[in-house]
Amino acid sequence: MEREIIFLVEEAVEGGFQAKALGHSIFTEADTFEELKTMAQDAVSCHFEPAEKPSLIRLHLVKDEVIAA
Repeated sequence: MEREIIFLVEEAVEGGFQAKALGHSIFTEADTFEELKTMAQDAVSCHFEPAEKPSLIRLHLVKDEVIAA
C-alpha cells in the first residue's frame, strides 16, 4: 500500500482547477480549490480498493504567471 498519492494541480484555461495523479490514471476537476479537495478524495476512493487506498493525498498546485519586464 502506498502511503501517499500526489496530484499535479493546474488552473484550467476555462476556469476552475484540474488535477492529475502522478503514476496513476486518475484525473479530476472542479470549479474551486475547496471542491477539488473533495473531488480528489472521491476519485482516489473510486480508483483503489479500501485496503490499497493511500492514506494521504497531496495536491501540488502549479501556477504560471506572466508579468511585464
